[in-house]
Amino acid sequence: MKKKLILLLVILIAVAGGFAYRTLYNEESAAGQLTLYGNVDIRKADLGFRVGGRIAEVLVEEGDRVQPGQLLARLDKTPYQDELNLAQAQLEQAAARLKKMEAGTRPQEIAQAAALVRERQASVKNLQTDYQRQKDLIETGAVSQQSFDNTTAALAEAEARLATAREGLNLAREGFRSEDIEAARADLQASKARLAGANTRLADTEIKAPQAGIILTRVEEPGAIVASGQIVLTLALDTPLWIRAYVAEPDLGRVYPGMPAKVYTDSAPDRPYKGQVGFISPEAEFTPKSVQTEELRTRLVYQLRIVADNPDHGLRQGMPVTVRLMEKERQARPE
Repeated sequence: MKKKLILLLVILIAVAGGFAYRTLYNEESAAGQLTLYGNVDIRKADLGFRVGGRIAEVLVEEGDRVQPGQLLARLDKTPYQDELNLAQAQLEQAAARLKKMEAGTRPQEIAQAAALVRERQASVKNLQTDYQRQKDLIETGAVSQQSFDNTTAALAEAEARLATAREGLNLAREGFRSEDIEAARADLQASKARLAGANTRLADTEIKAPQAGIILTRVEEPGAIVASGQIVLTLALDTPLWIRAYVAEPDLGRVYPGMPAKVYTDSAPDRPYKGQVGFISPEAEFTPKSVQTEELRTRLVYQLRIVADNPDHGLRQGMPVTVRLMEKERQARPE
């Protein structure tokens, strides 16, 4: 008998609950509102250096509000400044080398080469005269064969040195080869690239805030040696701020992107935040445990993201909220 009474009581409670839900649902439909429950979802950014090194300063504490571009932390810049100075010197060296090649040989060097040619021409002429005189005398026996052979060899050597001097003069007049000049230009471009890379690495010794937000965690302290990409700070971004909520399948047709919404918190129920539906999931899923209504937990639901304004920063990560979608403010459903 007791079991039957308990069973009857459970059935009555279930019927009453269903009736109450249907009544509330009808009232909301008549009022042009749809009430959902969800949680605040704030995007976070893990910040670190793109280069490794020793942390020199961390300029913010947990809870500090920061603005876009604000300096948050920096590494010891000494090794990267040294690298930049070396790259700058190499660039200047490459630029000077190219300028020298493009300018060609200096007039003084050409004049020096021409003077060497004249000097060796005189030596050849003098030896030719001596050679001719000894050639005439050797037939009479006035000059030994050895002396004549020495003069002949000296003349050949002088003529070879003259040919070398003339080639040097031609090279001086022509200047550097076009291939050498192109190679010098390529070296200059490579030096510019090395300098740009050194500048980038020097700039990467600083962490700056990508957006406005609040510092959530300060992971590392000054003096710590960190690797490239290692997390130093975590930043909670002010925007975008989403409410992650779920809508039951029967109500899905009442929701559309851009639909106005009001977001209510337990701490300030009389001051709702404005928002609008920004995303409707195309896939159904079983209601997560975080959804707070028992009725919805047994149904398939669709995830929504409501983009909300947060002018007083009262909405915080994970906060449970109530969302009321305002159907009466709807203008025209997008096609």
